[in-house]
Amino acid sequence: MSTVLITGANRGIGLALAQHFTARGDRVIGVCRHSSEALEATGAQVEAGIDVTDAKAIATLPERLGTTRIDTLVLNAGVLSREALGEIDETGFEAMRQQFEVNALGPLRVAQALLDQLAVGAKIGIVTSRMGSVADNGSGGRYGYRASKAAVNAIGKSLAVDLKPRGIAVFLLHPGYVATEMVGGTGDVQPEQAAAQLVERLDTLTLEQSGTFWHANGSELPW
Repeated sequence: MSTVLITGANRGIGLALAQHFTARGDRVIGVCRHSSEALEATGAQVEAGIDVTDAKAIATLPERLGTTRIDTLVLNAGVLSREALGEIDETGFEAMRQQFEVNALGPLRVAQALLDQLAVGAKIGIVTSRMGSVADNGSGGRYGYRASKAAVNAIGKSLAVDLKPRGIAVFLLHPGYVATEMVGGTGDVQPEQAAAQLVERLDTLTLEQSGTFWHANGSELPW
């Protein structure tokens, strides 16, 4: 039985991941700001009150986990806002800053805080987006989301380099266009399908592939 820690586990993709991992017998630690009935129903160990932008809250995680060793760390918590050129006021720029805090710096804060909890041979999956791909950007817009996801891709690559000597692999994973609350329920992939594909990627990708960028369906994505 592996131990899996998931951020943003109370809803959407994070919840679907918690359900998938627990259903196959893994021990799941669900980290979130606020718990949910659905997350509690999975039987996961719930660690609520953790905002990935809050350094003090994140600093409590190692103490909460004690001697627990994490085999798979899924850095999933994220936010999305929509900025259009010519319409970005100060509120819009503040929303962009918030996306950087959550989407880019949040995963780094959590990964750094849990360095001593990561097992030898552990895997880290950062749930990013193909919208963070510079080469794949053919539609523009979404300035904060695109930039924050490009930033976390760069952060994930550096984590892969720094953690490889410990046998820890890091993968940047795009879940697809998933029908979650974050996108108003639209999307062409259900959270359960996205979760299953993400878990398959984490199961099959190896240390030699650490630092690479993948679609959940198994295709490698351009930077």
